[in-house]
Amino acid sequence: MFKESRKSDYAETSIGQGTHVEGKLASDGSIRIEGEFRGDIECKSDVIVGEYGVARAGIIANDLTVSGKVYGDVNVKGRLTITASGQLHGNVLAHTILIQDGGIYNGNCRMERQTESKPRHLQEGDPLQHPHPQAKENAAKEKSRQAG
Repeated sequence: MFKESRKSDYAETSIGQGTHVEGKLASDGSIRIEGEFRGDIECKSDVIVGEYGVARAGIIANDLTVSGKVYGDVNVKGRLTITASGQLHGNVLAHTILIQDGGIYNGNCRMERQTESKPRHLQEGDPLQHPHPQAKENAAKEKSRQAG
């Protein structure tokens, strides 16, 4: 419970309302933007763009919550949330996307699962290595039917 409230209320790095920052921002801790940021953000934790915040930036983050405006491409390993007051104009690569009623999103979106894929080594006798003869025959018939 304490962890959740800390996550939503506390940011280790904060750009306050009325503040303008330009450049590259890299952080292991969470970032909250209530002012204006222009550049690139790479965060290993969460990024929150507050209701009055504007980010003209490419953003890489674990989770991203947009209540203000974001102009740029985002890569989110976890959840992208666009609140009712939020706007995101750019391309998105995310695991999970949540857009509340009233939230605005313009761009292309690609969703990917977070997997630690390990290559599968075929074992002798594996059905993928030696498909059933009937399956080969059915595939050949289907291919010839489609061809002509």
